[in-house]
Amino acid sequence: MAIKVSTSGSATDAAKRHLESLVEAKFASRLFAEDPTLWGPAAEDESSKRLGWTNAAKVSQPLVPEIIALRDSLRAKGIDRIVLCGMGGSSLAPEVMTRTAGVELDVLDSTNPAQVRRAVEQDIERTAIVVSSKSGSTVETDSQRRAFATAFEAAGIDPAERIVIVTDPGSPLETASREAGYTVFLADPNVGGRFSALTAFGLVPAGLAGLDIDAFLAEAGSVAAELAEDSTQNPGLLLGAAIAGTDPIKTFLGVVADGTSIVGFGDWAEQLIAESTGKEGKGLLPVVLDTDSPEIGLPIPDLQIARLVADAAETPAVGDEINVSGGLAEQMLLWEVAVSVAGQIIGINPFDQPDVESAKAAARELLDATPEPEAPVFQQDAIAVRGTASVVDGHTEVLEAIESLLAQLPENGYVAIQAYADRIGQPELAEIREFVAHRARRPVTFGWAPRFLHSTGQFHKGGPRVGVFLQITTRESVDLAIEDRPFTFGELIQAQAAGDANVLEGHGMPVLRLELTDPVAGAEQLIAALRNV
Repeated sequence: MAIKVSTSGSATDAAKRHLESLVEAKFASRLFAEDPTLWGPAAEDESSKRLGWTNAAKVSQPLVPEIIALRDSLRAKGIDRIVLCGMGGSSLAPEVMTRTAGVELDVLDSTNPAQVRRAVEQDIERTAIVVSSKSGSTVETDSQRRAFATAFEAAGIDPAERIVIVTDPGSPLETASREAGYTVFLADPNVGGRFSALTAFGLVPAGLAGLDIDAFLAEAGSVAAELAEDSTQNPGLLLGAAIAGTDPIKTFLGVVADGTSIVGFGDWAEQLIAESTGKEGKGLLPVVLDTDSPEIGLPIPDLQIARLVADAAETPAVGDEINVSGGLAEQMLLWEVAVSVAGQIIGINPFDQPDVESAKAAARELLDATPEPEAPVFQQDAIAVRGTASVVDGHTEVLEAIESLLAQLPENGYVAIQAYADRIGQPELAEIREFVAHRARRPVTFGWAPRFLHSTGQFHKGGPRVGVFLQITTRESVDLAIEDRPFTFGELIQAQAAGDANVLEGHGMPVLRLELTDPVAGAEQLIAALRNV
């Protein structure tokens, strides 16, 4: 497939406004020559270490035979279940790659004890895990690795035979893993996590699961020359200008799968775009939508719809939209280029994430201090309610509190629903998004936690501070210990939720925290209440 981008309305106007200057500045060719000066002096140091993704399709080729050899070796031993322990781009890229190809990969990107317990107890005798962490210090992946090591040992299995590590050269994880005898793959250190789909972070777990990674790299490589061309026909320049160049800027980007064969693309695009652009009070926030989602039919002037279609040439954009088509590998490179263009147009550095650390630090403080649990303001049946005083005070019913939160939604704002829950065991929680969108009449995002902390979490704190936040946590009946750590998975995810809420409130944004004291009954109660909104 060839990548095609079609625009209409204000997206076309935005492209016309910026394309010629991008071509005159030789943005595309300089990007693929890894020129770090494209985003200004303040971004130059970071950019000089983050542009390896432009040539990843070629640079990553030597990994292919190594990954295939390990996959064949594992399968010969009856090991055919691959679990990926990773967060953010490290998990979302392999997830969309394998889902689109119809290849089975278990992605564990949660600290919810029920979800972790299920992952470590299922078919352990035929399981190998890939632990992906660029820094090597990510608390979620370290905790997951410890849980699996404990499970392997309990089953009489040497963890060194089943644990595969992907990390940057020289990270603490590389040193410790080699000492433990794990198999280690080193990624290109000149590629940031959210741009890492075509590096070891995407290729190792997807390849071990069964994806044809040689063909995947070839597909991406086939469009590199087109994306590096200084031309007004360059689809990367066109898409970047269309999503970031409207006047005024359209902050919200509705990503709609509408005929594409790609599965789950919006989740990957969400972290790429939001974490890259959401800073300095600016940015673009992707909103993953269905073709019949409420936002599409509403007059929301700062929402740009981008549809992933089977063929954008045969179904060009109409109204005020963008249509995009192409294979997954092609589109991954396309959108990475577009986000780089968007960064220059918006005037930010697309390669840093200055606000991601704030929620991590707040969670660490809570884990170290182990404060007494905060008493709920009120409890209605299986839902305990906490949150910003202006939202929860004076209320005694969950629906009242939700209405109170939405009443604080700014005219140009958005609602972010954050589910610190078992996304495998309770997928019905995602239904909440549509109900809230019908009531809010503004863009509504839904994120499974804590993985969104490594993606849209950057926009929440660094982008325009116009969000209101509905946080859902669960009180699981069974917790899970973490070897050689003073906290459990249950304590970790509660600290992550409370820490992020504290940071958001510290930035002046309202948070409503709903704890499902019985996860199943609480979810049923919440969905029933929202049906009445």
